[in-house]
Amino acid sequence: MFGLNKEIKIDTDPKKIDELLSRGVEEIVDRENLEKKLKNGKQLRIKLGIDPTSPNIHIGRSIPILKLKDFQELGHKIVFIIGDFTGVIGDTSDKESERPMLLEEQVKKNMQNYIDQVGKIIDIQQCEIHYNSEWLGKLGYKELCEQSDVFSLSNFISRENIKKRLDGGKRISLRELWYPLMQGYDSVAIKADVEIGGTDQKFNLFAGRDLQKHYKQEPQDIITNPLIEGLDGRKMSSSWGNTINLLDDVNDMYGKVMSLKDDFIIKYFTFVTRVPLEIIEQHKKSLESGTNPRDIKMKLAYELVRLYHGKEKAKEAEENFEKTFAKGGVPDDVVEVSVAKGIMFVDILLAEKLIISKSEYRRLISEGAITKMASPGDTNRPREDGSKITEIDFKVSNGTYKIGKRRFIKIKVI
Repeated sequence: MFGLNKEIKIDTDPKKIDELLSRGVEEIVDRENLEKKLKNGKQLRIKLGIDPTSPNIHIGRSIPILKLKDFQELGHKIVFIIGDFTGVIGDTSDKESERPMLLEEQVKKNMQNYIDQVGKIIDIQQCEIHYNSEWLGKLGYKELCEQSDVFSLSNFISRENIKKRLDGGKRISLRELWYPLMQGYDSVAIKADVEIGGTDQKFNLFAGRDLQKHYKQEPQDIITNPLIEGLDGRKMSSSWGNTINLLDDVNDMYGKVMSLKDDFIIKYFTFVTRVPLEIIEQHKKSLESGTNPRDIKMKLAYELVRLYHGKEKAKEAEENFEKTFAKGGVPDDVVEVSVAKGIMFVDILLAEKLIISKSEYRRLISEGAITKMASPGDTNRPREDGSKITEIDFKVSNGTYKIGKRRFIKIKVI
């Protein structure tokens, strides 16, 4: 657990409080009570928990983390909980089918870099960091039965996704009944004043309020944040692979943003950056007046790379994108390898980890997504007007190849 002891002055600026309670916010439970506390200058304990069901935190999850940052900048105490216990159990709040239990070893592996990732947004040294196995691992049947008595079965099965599964005849395990109690007890354990979570977490967030009342604590206020679409237009989710991750390579992050649907530009600016709202409004008006969305999207891509990798890397990614995509060229940092004559192209791509499997290679071939770049000739770099690779058993020759949208390799046959 982190958290330095230093004198904190609470900022009660009405304008800052208003933006805190509006930007990236879907709903506030007991807003009047929360606003009063904020204006009175009381330091609040702000809770967010994330289950490490994937090694990467994506920018959809950055929405509540950025809200933690907003609270932190006003002087409030951030309590970040890594759900090493609940991650094993599995939350099905937003799932259409039962989420299987994970192995403890997998959860431990997933969460190795979570603090570093969250630390890209908030000041970790001024936070409390907890793993909820600290308290959940100590509870037994007696405590579980006591907590279960606070809720009725009808409370649980009336939830939209649970009712949908029941109506469809899908299995619901008893284990799924206990997850909201576990997340709710987290709030009791750390005495949360406010809990932040996605709209799909609403039942779990209210469970925290109910359990705090049971344990004679003041019930937490709740802030729900909206969910954002991923690269394919569906809700951003690691299980669908449509994510932009905080640890993505700079060029990959920039390129992913540039592949985003134009309709999501302003939403992304508002929810996953802290670009001033006045500037975002200017971007919105520019789009409405006919400005090429690509130009505004480049500003968004730059801002996200800057946020997670710094200004210098953001500028490099921007210049690289211009060279590579806008002008049809090849990036300066392309992978270069020397290989023996007769080596299969697929084996090189696998060895350099530019593809993950031979099935991916076959798919790329079938989609015409692998190209040998034309010789630069009199120009200063290869261009994207070369021939497509169509043979599964293709053996490479000297040249530069483009794999998919953002991967390149330069091969020298020796």
